[in-house]
Amino acid sequence: MKEPPLASLRGFVTLHVTGPQVERFINAVNEQGIVIWDVRPAGDGVSLKLLLNDFYVLRPLLKKTGCRMHVTGRNGLPFRLARLWKRKLFAAGLLLFGIGLLLLSSMVWSIKVEGNQFIASEDILDAARQEGIYPFQWIWRMEEPDKLSREMTSRMPGLSWVGVQRTGTSITIQVVEADKPENKPLLSQRHLISRTDAVVTEIYAEQGRPVVARNSRVKKGDILISGTLGDENNMQTVVAKGEVKGLVWHEYNIEVPLKTTGSSYTGDRKDRTYLVIGNWAVQLWGYGKSGFEKSRTLTEHDLLSWRSLQVPLGLMTEKEMEVKYTSGTKTPEAARQEGITRATNDILARYGTDSVIKSQKILHEKKENGKVYMKVLFEVEERIAEELPIVNNRGE
Repeated sequence: MKEPPLASLRGFVTLHVTGPQVERFINAVNEQGIVIWDVRPAGDGVSLKLLLNDFYVLRPLLKKTGCRMHVTGRNGLPFRLARLWKRKLFAAGLLLFGIGLLLLSSMVWSIKVEGNQFIASEDILDAARQEGIYPFQWIWRMEEPDKLSREMTSRMPGLSWVGVQRTGTSITIQVVEADKPENKPLLSQRHLISRTDAVVTEIYAEQGRPVVARNSRVKKGDILISGTLGDENNMQTVVAKGEVKGLVWHEYNIEVPLKTTGSSYTGDRKDRTYLVIGNWAVQLWGYGKSGFEKSRTLTEHDLLSWRSLQVPLGLMTEKEMEVKYTSGTKTPEAARQEGITRATNDILARYGTDSVIKSQKILHEKKENGKVYMKVLFEVEERIAEELPIVNNRGE
C-alpha cells in the first residue's frame, strides 16, 4: 500500500514482526482497516510501517496470531516533539531565539540617503525621523512609502522628489534636489592688463575699451582692455571683459637621465585576512610565506560602523603583490624628445590647454654624467590678460 498523506506530521513507526503466522497477522491487519506500507521480508519475519495511532490496536492481533513485534524505527513530528520536550531548556532557548530573530527582523537597522549633493544627509535624516523613519523603529509602525515620500517632500522645500524604499531591515531614501539659480559673483570695475611681456595676436573686447591692437608689443602690467569709457568730463567705469591672446617666450632648462628603472606588478599576490579587535589582530586566513623575491603590501581596513560611530571591530586584509623591477637605456634622441614633451605638458598645465606652441628652439644641449641637459626656448600663443581693479574714477 502507499504511504498515507501527512504521515510525517501524524507520526509512524517501523516494526519487525516475527512468528509462525506472520501472513495471517498481515491479513488480520488489513481486515481491521489498518493502513500499512513498505512491507518487505526481513530475516525470519517481515518489516512494515504504520501510523502511530494504529500501533496501539495491534496487541489483540498479535496475541491472536502468536506473533511478536519489535519497534525498529520512530519517525515523524510527535517523536521529535517528545525528544524536544525532554530537553526543555534547549526547547525554550530555541523558542526564544526564534522570537528574538522575528523581532529583530521587524525593526529598521540602517538608513541610507542617496542623490543629495547640496543638502546635508543629517538634515534629510532629521526630516525622516519626524516622519517616523529612524533606526530601531518597528517596521509595522511606519506609514506606506508613498505617504512618507509626499510628507518628506512637503517638509523639505529644497527637495523636488523623495523616494522611500525598504529592503529587509534597511531603508533607502532617494532624493532629487530642486534646481536653484546660479549665484553669479558680483564683479567690481576693473581693467584687463597683460600678465607678461608678449606680442598681441588676438583681442576681443566684450565690455570696455580695447587699448592695444594685433601685433602690438606689450609689457607686463600694460592695459589691454580699459574699464574706463568717455573723456575726463564725461567718464564712466565698467567691468572690462574680453579675451586677449599673445605670443610669449618661455625658456626651460631640461635634464633627462639616459638610464631608467621601473617596477610593475606581475599579477601574482597573496592575501592575509585578520580579525581586528581594538589594537589586536588575529590572523584568520593566508598563513605561510608568499615566496616572492620582491613585493609590496597594501593594507585594507573594513571596520564596522553605524552612522558616524566607528566600532573597533572588523576585518583587515593584507595584499602582498609580487613586483618586477626593470631597467633600460634611452638614446639621446629619445631623451631629447621626452624632455621636450615634459616641458610642453608643463606649459599646457600652467597656461591653459588652449595654449598653442608655435615653435621651439634648442639653445644649448650636452650629455654629461648619464644625462642629457638642454636649454629650450618655446614660443607659445596663450591668454595673457589678468584683472586689475579700478581704485578711482580718474581714468588711466
